[in-house]
Amino acid sequence: MAQQLALSVDFGSGFTEAWSKVAKFIPQFIAFLAILVIGWFVAKAIAKLLDRGLRRIGSEKVAERGGIARYLSGSKYDMTGIVCKIVYYAILLMALQLAFGVFGPNPISVMINGIVGWLPKGIVAVVIVVVAMAIANAVRDIVRNALAGAAYGRTVATVAWAFIVALGVIAALGQAGIATAITGPLLIAVLASVAGILVVGVGGGLIIPMRQRWERWLDGAEKETAKLRGNAYRAGREDALANQPARPATPAGPPAPGIDPGRPGGQSG
Repeated sequence: MAQQLALSVDFGSGFTEAWSKVAKFIPQFIAFLAILVIGWFVAKAIAKLLDRGLRRIGSEKVAERGGIARYLSGSKYDMTGIVCKIVYYAILLMALQLAFGVFGPNPISVMINGIVGWLPKGIVAVVIVVVAMAIANAVRDIVRNALAGAAYGRTVATVAWAFIVALGVIAALGQAGIATAITGPLLIAVLASVAGILVVGVGGGLIIPMRQRWERWLDGAEKETAKLRGNAYRAGREDALANQPARPATPAGPPAPGIDPGRPGGQSG
């Protein structure tokens, strides 16, 4: 009889504890759903307003100058659409962070906190890449147009473009905290290799071959420069001659004695 009484008491306490957990979970779950719904509406509204604002200030023109529009020509979204989607999902992640925080500390909240904390760095990294590509394209166009008549103009422009883009990508990866253990030593290794080649190769055993190459390169550059100067001089001279007024016709003098201008052949009678 005592054992049956103990079992009934244990059963009653377990049921009460379970009911208290359910009663505590239901308000938390309702708050979780409410935060998600409100966050979804807010994210959608902000993304729409941001899309209108960016297009109004000319974000697509910046994308065209930076060369990004060309790479996204076959994509479903343009640069403005991608930025708005990133902001949309960032706000949803923040809403998820708040929603899961209702249940107290949990592994999902820790993971979302890490992602939300990294998002500003990722956005700044994307901006750095866009700005670097815009500057690189502008520099390439300037160098290519300035050296359009030289054979090495396209090569110099491409090298300048690649150098600026590489610096932008390295800076973006460092800002985002991605592969910093690789990009930093890689940049140092490349610069050290270039310095070693210059010191050992140019200043050491390869001095005679490098001297011949430098002479050949400098002679070619000097010929190209002289050619450009000659073309510019001829173009300026032609423009100056084209803009000169026409010379007046010289009046004819009196006929020579013994010549009758009225007769055929000019013979006098």
